[in-house]
Amino acid sequence: MAKSFQFDLVSPERQLLSESVTAVNVPGSEGYFTVMAGHAPMMTTLKPGVISATLESGTEKRIYVRGGFADVNESGFTLLAERATPVEEMNAAELDRQIKDAEEDVADASTPEAKSRAAHALAQLKDSRAALGL
Repeated sequence: MAKSFQFDLVSPERQLLSESVTAVNVPGSEGYFTVMAGHAPMMTTLKPGVISATLESGTEKRIYVRGGFADVNESGFTLLAERATPVEEMNAAELDRQIKDAEEDVADASTPEAKSRAAHALAQLKDSRAALGL
């Protein structure tokens, strides 16, 4: 049986997970990576995608994250997400509405900086839709 470690996933709205897990697959900014017990300490940024956490019981939790930071250290793994939602709570219609709003924000942007921020938000939403397969 694989060794377990503490995994905490927190977003600004709530703590989504605080469990003993055996593995966590994470969408890092340079690509997906898996954390298991004894992983070398590291800190990295996240891109939009789905976290897959294998709980000590053997069940899997899937949570969509839209950016954030991952911190692996000797006491466990903490993931601070900009936004996080359990996959089963994701709604395709709501995501489509957010994409439409973001497209309007890009079109309405009055400065290059505002346009850049809006385009980045739109790209994240489109990446989210692709990662979820909605």
